[in-house]
Amino acid sequence: MSAVARIEADVVAEGRRLVERATAGQVPVRLLGGVAIRLHAADDLPRAFCRPYKDLDFVAARGASAVAARFFAEEGYAGHAAFNALNGKERLLFFDDGNGRQLDVFVGAFRMCHAIPVADRLQVEPATIPLAELLLTKLQVVELNEKDVRDALAIFHGHAVEEHDREAVNAGLVASLCAGDWGLWRTVTRNLEACWLHVEGYDVSPVEKQELVAKITALLDRVEREPKSRAWKLRAKIGDRKRWYETPEEVEGGP
Repeated sequence: MSAVARIEADVVAEGRRLVERATAGQVPVRLLGGVAIRLHAADDLPRAFCRPYKDLDFVAARGASAVAARFFAEEGYAGHAAFNALNGKERLLFFDDGNGRQLDVFVGAFRMCHAIPVADRLQVEPATIPLAELLLTKLQVVELNEKDVRDALAIFHGHAVEEHDREAVNAGLVASLCAGDWGLWRTVTRNLEACWLHVEGYDVSPVEKQELVAKITALLDRVEREPKSRAWKLRAKIGDRKRWYETPEEVEGGP
């Protein structure tokens, strides 16, 4: 069997296959993005939050660029030589030409509009980054789109908001990260409020809508209760007068 033949045509099945292969080979990578959210939902994702998934997104441990690059090449993916040579310490890019898919690997941290540290918590979940960080990768987008709202609500739908990681969004972790970074706090709280407003537009039961609103409200309250750092307070005095987010250029796509 050729390397390309091993790749699953279904992107969710392929995400599952890759994390199983990585686990077996002790390769320190975890899924993020829509496919990771879909795997957490199992068969419990309402139709309203289902969407097609185009690409695959992973995080690799800090310093694991070479290991990750070798792993994905062995699994049939073609690396973007120029991009990987220039950016390989922070990000890698691969292609599945047979299925017309792109595979992104963020190394050490997820960095788009804001940096979300994930390298020290890759062992929390066996297949994906933890739910708290998975949610933050959606809420860190300054120009929130419908895909991001749908994915964020999918996480809230299937999981509690608690102070731990056991199939829950770790509210303490979210609050702690926001309390140390005013810019992240600004974007995340604004986007949580936007998700709250969008709940009514999705075709789920009234009870489910109430539960979604309650979870979003609980997370917002937890973020606000967290004592803020001195750096946060100093940056808060400047507020929106200075841009608080990055505007990274993407090669294509995104999680």
